[in-house]
Amino acid sequence: MNGNLAFVFGLPLAVVVFFFAFAAYERRAGVATGPGFFQRNGLAIGLYLVVAVGFWAFFIILLPQLAMVDMSFRPKLPPSQMGGPKDLYTLENYRYFLFGSTTSTEEWNWLHIKAFFLTIGASIAITLLNFAICYPLAFHMAQSATAARLRVLLLLLILPYWVNEILRAFAFRVLLSSGGIINQMLMGSGLTAEPVDFLGADVGLYAGLSYAYLLMMIFPLYNAIESLDKNQVEAARDLGAPWWHIHAFIVLPHAKPGIASGCTLVFMLTAGALAAPLVLGGPRTLWFTPSSMTASTRPSTGRRGRPMPSSCW
Repeated sequence: MNGNLAFVFGLPLAVVVFFFAFAAYERRAGVATGPGFFQRNGLAIGLYLVVAVGFWAFFIILLPQLAMVDMSFRPKLPPSQMGGPKDLYTLENYRYFLFGSTTSTEEWNWLHIKAFFLTIGASIAITLLNFAICYPLAFHMAQSATAARLRVLLLLLILPYWVNEILRAFAFRVLLSSGGIINQMLMGSGLTAEPVDFLGADVGLYAGLSYAYLLMMIFPLYNAIESLDKNQVEAARDLGAPWWHIHAFIVLPHAKPGIASGCTLVFMLTAGALAAPLVLGGPRTLWFTPSSMTASTRPSTGRRGRPMPSSCW
């Protein structure tokens, strides 16, 4: 157990020390120019920001993730046996993921593997969709909207997220189900003769996931684009640059930190989503998080397990 704690706490501290040492080296070598972090913000505010952000990043993000990585290499034991002689590092969990068995490697566990890669592919697609939706809105908020319109847009974006994520997922299910509002409108207008199976085609799942993490994309983009000097955009327009040239060579390069932050957040949250796949998944939907939960309840006899579709949960 002492070794586990040393790994969980020691690795983040080692990374922090490495980055501080690298920053000091860049400062001495002249690679980093301009005033330093504490010179820009002052000693008191700088220390507060370092401690607050470090505490949040370490205890809310890094520590749970490292604990999960550590647990993935250990057998599933009751709390009374954790740290005992049976609590050893093993590859049994990963062997079960690849082969569906802890004793046999004769056949690949294609169902779990397929669920994993489908989840990764769908998460990438949803991240790109979120970026395509949020970038125009973030650019408008940062560069074009008046102060009054900006306040209204921020209010309209934030208010729906006061509702719990599970309730928002159920709202999408009500909208997209066979007897839902959208199908009733389609059949009432004569566009379709029978209900469209949005949930079975995973349209509800992808729409719900895209909506669930819009704020994680739009606010990093807004913060990055808002710091862009508007005179650069105006100068490019005065010189005859087309709109796509302005975005491709001025706005997007400037907003790269916000794009990276937003895409990383949306991808991580989508790939690890649990509530939306359980509520909005169709009868044939395979999402890796519910599937891995099924695998974690496997018997210890090494019998082959199968992940259940999301809708079965």
